[in-house]
Amino acid sequence: MFREFEDKLLAAGLTERSSPVMGFLDASLEWNRDDPVIPILEEVIQGLSINSILFSKPAEPYRTIISYLARTSGGVICPEDCETRTFLHDLPVCRSMDSREIATILKNRKGVILPDVGLITYGMVSLEQAYVTFSSICFACFVKFFSDYLGALRNRHVDELLQKTFEQVANMPGPHPSFSGALMKGPLDSERMVLDAMDEAGRLTVENRLVDSYFGNISCRLGNTLYISQTGSSLDNLAGCIDPIPMDGSSCTGITASSELDAHLGIIRETGCNTILHGHPRFSVILSMDCDKAHCEQRGQCHIRCREERDVCRIPVVPGEVGTGVYGLCNTVPEAIKDHDGVIVYGHGLFTIGNEDFSKPFFNLFHIEKQCREEYFRRVADLLSRQSAGH
Repeated sequence: MFREFEDKLLAAGLTERSSPVMGFLDASLEWNRDDPVIPILEEVIQGLSINSILFSKPAEPYRTIISYLARTSGGVICPEDCETRTFLHDLPVCRSMDSREIATILKNRKGVILPDVGLITYGMVSLEQAYVTFSSICFACFVKFFSDYLGALRNRHVDELLQKTFEQVANMPGPHPSFSGALMKGPLDSERMVLDAMDEAGRLTVENRLVDSYFGNISCRLGNTLYISQTGSSLDNLAGCIDPIPMDGSSCTGITASSELDAHLGIIRETGCNTILHGHPRFSVILSMDCDKAHCEQRGQCHIRCREERDVCRIPVVPGEVGTGVYGLCNTVPEAIKDHDGVIVYGHGLFTIGNEDFSKPFFNLFHIEKQCREEYFRRVADLLSRQSAGH
């Protein structure tokens, strides 16, 4: 069990191999390895009704980014991406390895940041929950840092520490990975083919770091049935986690389906597509939140109320929150995606569609994110050039 999550953390670039300390309480409390921090973690477990805990220093660039945000946050880091709003709320900072203080914080939040020391996350029923939170904190801090830097650059508020930190981590994300393989070819005309194709596309989405933790979803229509990943499922482990949903609403099997089921159904009705892939690629999310409008009455409500027609790399950016409410993305994404390779939801992620298989959705997801990464650094270079020229 421990090795599974050590491998997942390493493969996602979240930690180094020797860093994570994990504890799991079953008949007795077991640890993946010996470490001086274990007595403190044991006291934390005793102070909470949990059965698993994860402590680790993040790998770079997360380590430098999180250290900077923790030092400059005033005690609480407040990212504005969708994952944080719906899952984490905010990211508390604890400046000492005091078990009582840590336990007090974790009674109200899913994780805590210890500046220059590491992150502590936990699970109520499984180590998977601790892993998901760890991944989500890293994602949220990455997005916040690069978003904040671009905003500060626009407003000429980049201080020496922010600039130095940006220069340290700017090249750490590295070039976007290149994918030269081939996905299963359609038409996907049997349930077995649908399930295999969804499993493959989901796994590749995770391997190419186009989604973090268990966020993102995938679907495929076969006749009058929509096969969709279950809520809380991991795209790289979809076996047994795909629900067949009658599109005529004749069954309640959708109760465990992705929370974005209605968005998928709306996209299919609007476009006639058969395959949908939704990921949370980082620079697509970062640029969706980049706005040069100085004064806006919707500021702070951008993710649900933005009225501007916006795009990034010719991909529409729309507001919308998870679910089926008035501001649900099920009301904004279907119309916007009709004539484009994808659509980005503000602070949330990217939807792409296809007809016969997942080749087009995956490659569009991959290449749009690659374009967004290049566009981000182009905007940074342009702003720096303008400012150095005195504009």
